[in-house]
Amino acid sequence: PIPVLTVPTTPYEDQRPTGGGGLRRPTAVFESQRNYLPNFVQSLLSSVDLRDRQGCTMVVGSDGRYFSKTAIEIVVQMAAAN
Repeated sequence: PIPVLTVPTTPYEDQRPTGGGGLRRPTAVFESQRNYLPNFVQSLLSSVDLRDRQGCTMVVGSDGRYFSKTAIEIVVQMAAAN
């Protein structure tokens, strides 16, 4: 079995997406602030009703720049956990 990890967190004031562009911040913000990306990803996942999440397909895009691989891994792991 895969262990479940519960991470207490609080919202970051600057985590408000702008239009269809998602959360645009310098990479240093994602790396320096504890659980910055997981916090945002969970807020997105939680905003979709559980019945709508089950059995759906999630597409994660990237332009291949620095931190993309790490970010994608976090998103996929969190989606699977949800």
